[in-house]
Amino acid sequence: MPHFQIDYSANLEQRVDISALCEEIRATAAGIDTFPLAGIRVRATRVDHYAIADGNPEHGFIDISIRLRAGRSGEVKQDATQRIFAAAQAFLAPAIARYSIALSLEMRDIDPDLSPKTGSIRDHLGNASQKVSS
Repeated sequence: MPHFQIDYSANLEQRVDISALCEEIRATAAGIDTFPLAGIRVRATRVDHYAIADGNPEHGFIDISIRLRAGRSGEVKQDATQRIFAAAQAFLAPAIARYSIALSLEMRDIDPDLSPKTGSIRDHLGNASQKVSS
């Protein structure tokens, strides 16, 4: 863990480089000690059907959801949330200045007893880049 899910309105497809946003979030997360490198997953889903505020089709949104295995302190989670949000906000600043875009982020704990995991990513990371597992 963590898993980052980015939902974004379809009208941003040509206004924001969503792949680059995913990479910005991944790189930022990789620099935060509480996030194990092998557990970082960033994905984005375009939302084709949405209605925002007064219904103006020019409004757009980017909503980032972070799911994180429970066990970190509130301070650690707040710091990580603020760092990821700041990175997204800085990345998106040019688009937000030009277009009507709402940016939001929420972090939620995952109950480890209800979320089994397996995989081999750690086996394929170089030793120098491995972090403590979640």
